[in-house]
Amino acid sequence: MLYPELNPPFRILLGPGPSMVHPRVLRVMTTPLVGHLDPAFLQIMSEVQVLLREVFRTTNRLTLPISGTGSAGMEAALANFIEPGDSVLICVNGYFGERMCDMAARLDAEVHRLERPWGEVFTPEEIDAALHKHPAKLVALVHAETSTGALQPMEGIADVVHRHGALLLVDCVTSLGGVPVYVDNWGIDIAYSGTQKALSAPPGLAPMTISPRAEEVLKQRKTKVPSWYLDLTLVQKYWGTERTYHHTAPITMIYALREALRVVLNEGLERRWRRHRRNAELLWQSLEELGLELVVPEEYRLPTLTTVRVPEGFNEAFLRRRLLEDYNIEIAGGLGAFKGKVWRIGLMGFSSQRSYVLLLLAALEDILREMRVLPMRANGNGEEEEPVEK
Repeated sequence: MLYPELNPPFRILLGPGPSMVHPRVLRVMTTPLVGHLDPAFLQIMSEVQVLLREVFRTTNRLTLPISGTGSAGMEAALANFIEPGDSVLICVNGYFGERMCDMAARLDAEVHRLERPWGEVFTPEEIDAALHKHPAKLVALVHAETSTGALQPMEGIADVVHRHGALLLVDCVTSLGGVPVYVDNWGIDIAYSGTQKALSAPPGLAPMTISPRAEEVLKQRKTKVPSWYLDLTLVQKYWGTERTYHHTAPITMIYALREALRVVLNEGLERRWRRHRRNAELLWQSLEELGLELVVPEEYRLPTLTTVRVPEGFNEAFLRRRLLEDYNIEIAGGLGAFKGKVWRIGLMGFSSQRSYVLLLLAALEDILREMRVLPMRANGNGEEEEPVEK
């Protein structure tokens, strides 16, 4: 059987990821390959590490992209620092906190959960009380919870964690490059992200950075890291001065990440954060003017990902299908406890543009009027247009 030339439809990606890839990144991905130990590629690797340190706001020596998606970053962050029987405290207020619990349990950790309702955030006092009750080697939380749209305040948390002698692990998948992330100033020991969100590159790499404190814990492991592929004691020898072969790096994706980081820093981190906030605020205000309810209070609302409550009795999948089929716009439904209850709208990286926000809002208004969630407009005869079937 012969297959036609690949020609997927053009979509405006306004979901929780992947976001739209910046045109400069797409162009660089046509660059010819060199070998993964070629001197020219080794220089590119070094440049990527320097750029990542700038975007993470860190001086950590051990800063590199894991070959794999954000979930590979999560697994590497846990697998390298947890040994069987270790006590860990995981803050769970959404789907990806749950995923960390699952991974940690598979590593035979003694998992303690600090829970908040989905869409809420944690305080340093809660974490302090939990650590008094269950001392832990590692405390993990999600900075930007993609399932709920909540942005976790970080001030004071590292002080509490370090006072108890633990490491602080933070998921920055939906925050890096879109909202402020200060790894060193916040005292984060282990942070990971993904290329497909606010960095506006394709999925496939998980940027990570490890503090000297965490490096020392890694050196003192009594057992081997259970994943050979994600073992940082091996991977760092490829990304470090030794340049020892570990695996064949995804060369084109490294090109893409390098260019994506250049785009971020050319725009300027502070300016980029302001752009994401400005476009998110336009979205929030306009959605509320349409009578839609946002899940997270504005104080803790994540600019890169907004959750909107589905009106009671409304078929949320119908609206998403109409947006995709009639307007080429992708948004997402809810996960886990929010399944069928929310829409998730992402404004990340290249997708965070005023023009896309206005297009989405116009499309939403048209569909909601057709479905009688909003009053119908009068037609040319002064009569209401006919609604569509839900």
